[in-house]
Amino acid sequence: MNEHIVKSYDEDLQLVGRKIAEMGGIAEQMLNDAMDALSTFDADLAMRTVALDARLDLLQREIEGKCVVTIARRQPMAVDLRHLMAAIHIAADLERVGDMAKNIAKRSMKIVEDPRAPRAIVGLKRMSELASAQLKDVLDAYSRLDLERVAFVWKRDAEIDALEDIVFRDLLTFMMEDPRNISFCTHLLFCSKNIERIGDHATNIAETIHYLATGESMPLDRPKGAGSADGPAIADA
Repeated sequence: MNEHIVKSYDEDLQLVGRKIAEMGGIAEQMLNDAMDALSTFDADLAMRTVALDARLDLLQREIEGKCVVTIARRQPMAVDLRHLMAAIHIAADLERVGDMAKNIAKRSMKIVEDPRAPRAIVGLKRMSELASAQLKDVLDAYSRLDLERVAFVWKRDAEIDALEDIVFRDLLTFMMEDPRNISFCTHLLFCSKNIERIGDHATNIAETIHYLATGESMPLDRPKGAGSADGPAIADA
């Protein structure tokens, strides 16, 4: 980032960057802790994960407010304006990542009294590892404006989609084998969709960084795995 004549402007941009980095760290922690809570049936860890979401929401509002005030005061042009608009978009995506992780933690609290261990949890953990890696890579790409890493994240989203399809089929099998598994597996289906959505938000951030660095949009058609074509249309609150 080029330095500006008005030093306080650079300080504003640096502050926004630090807050984005903090949001990213919290979002990664929430995802990892939510999956640990789910796989170990740890209700206390799940509750701590849910509680972290308030900090993420606050940071998102602070970033948005700082960017709006900076735009109003500095009236930036070109790449400077893109930096501020990108920060607003990235903060919104990270806030949604926190919401998805919070939803996983809440689901884990609902199944803690009925612990089972279908192999689908292994698939969910693999999905979350990929999503967590996507988040880390895209945040590194943001700090360095690394377009090569941006492209890697953008293309890798298809892997999470494909894994979601595998998990979906495994969970259907468990439910058909024993009706007592239906409630438990339904919660896992929602968790799978939440992880897939986290991957989508990481891809959104990659597209935002590409626009920030180049002033151009990435292709509209993202790489898609099998899960995006015939997987379930599940949403979570």
